[in-house]
This record gives sequence, C-alpha cells and structure tokens, in this order.
Amino acid sequence: MDIDSAKLVYFSPTNTTKKVLEGIAEGIQVDTVEKLDLTPPDAGTRQFDEIHDGLAIIGTPVYGGRVPMDAVRRLERLKGNDTPAVVVVVYGNREYEDALIELKDLVSQAGFKPVAGGVFIGEHSYANETTPIAMGRPDPEDLDKAREFGKMIRDKLKDVQTLDDLPPLHVPGNFPYKERGKRSKESMATQEALCTKCETCANVCPTAAITVGDTVMTDPMACIHCCACIKNCPTGARFMESPILKEKAVWLFTNYSKRKEPEMYIT
Repeated sequence: MDIDSAKLVYFSPTNTTKKVLEGIAEGIQVDTVEKLDLTPPDAGTRQFDEIHDGLAIIGTPVYGGRVPMDAVRRLERLKGNDTPAVVVVVYGNREYEDALIELKDLVSQAGFKPVAGGVFIGEHSYANETTPIAMGRPDPEDLDKAREFGKMIRDKLKDVQTLDDLPPLHVPGNFPYKERGKRSKESMATQEALCTKCETCANVCPTAAITVGDTVMTDPMACIHCCACIKNCPTGARFMESPILKEKAVWLFTNYSKRKEPEMYIT
C-alpha cells in the first residue's frame, strides 16, 4: 500500500516532539503533510475532525515514564477510523518506561492501527547551562535517524496490500502502567525586573497556567513543569525558582548524562 499523505498529531510544549515527527514525515516522503497541534489549551475542548486517510504520526513527550495526562485527555477525543499510525514518544534521556506502550494503547482505543513505534530523545524540560540534560536534542544525528525511521516505515507499508496483512505491533513497556507521581505544587517564577509583559509565557503555556497583568501569576496546580515559558521567554525573565525542582535537575544531570539513542519498532 502506498502512503501519499501524513497527519502529524502532537502534544509538544517545547517543540522537541514536533521536530521528531517532522523528521519522520520527511523520511516517508509523502506528498501532503498536515498538522494537528494538541498543545494549546483550547485543544482540550476543541472538536477534532475524524482522521480517515493517509498515515497518522502521533507523538508526545514522556513525563515520569508516562504519557502526560493533558496529552491523554486530548488524545482520547481523536477518532482514527482504522487509519495506520506511527506512535512516537520523546524523553529527556532518563527513561521512557511505559510511555510507548501507553501511547500505543491510547491510539488503538481511538480507532487507529499502530504500525510502528519510535522512541527519541529531546532536551529535558529542566535543561539549562548549569544542568544541560540532553541539551539541543533532537540534534542533527537524531533527525537523520528520524528520517531513516520514516524510510523504513514507507518500505514496510509498500510490501503489504492492506493493514490486515500486518501483525500486531509489539513495543516495550508494562501493563498495568507504572503509577503516576503526585502532581507537584511547585511552579515556574518570573523575575519582574526583566519582564516586559510581552505575554509570550502565557501564549506558549499548554495548560493556561500563566496570567499576565500588573505582575505575572502562575497557577501551581495547573503548571506541568514543561518549561515552555522558560525556553521561550525573550528576556530570560522566567526561571526555575523551586529548590525541589533545582535539586531534581541536578540529580538528573548527575545520573543521566550519558547519551542515549533512539529506538524503533515496526510490525
């Protein structure tokens, strides 16, 4: 079967997952690429069109070895209509644990047919100059592997007439999935002296946790620690203030600095 179009579906606060999916699509060499961004807050309530044609490439970051709950809620509202799908998780160089199998299950329950699974590495949300955890990833080498993965998927699908000819996709992970950690009450902060009230932080926040008025307020119960606000702030006003989060960043850098490589699974 030939694939001439792809739909990229992603929850990607810091754009690392988006970059990987774009690389995979380049490797598949489809004529048409459409994008469905599940990151903005309104994606939590917006009605999505059913996905019928081509190939869906669906990706999320990994938070604590799982698919982020905000991504889960948005993915559960998709309808796949037996569309073939590639599932991709992107983690910050620690472990992805049960995230890939969880995403495969979510996508299957939404009506898609998973045909391939990929695990890639992206710059950790907590990465900075002091704790450069997977800094700059996905890098050119990662994106070359994403394109190669796309070529592998294209070649595999060319060898079959229908999706029924493919065996079930098997990926690493456990069920029941690992228990989610408790949601922290910590949040990112703002150095008001550097802040220009440009509202970039509020615009990139996937959970609408940030309100810009006379000061910048962050709802700690809504903040998911994606650090999109920090990585996108044009003046460097947003920062990680919490000692708990800083200690975790140091622990991650100390124990998980050795480079890890992408993994690819095809039916």
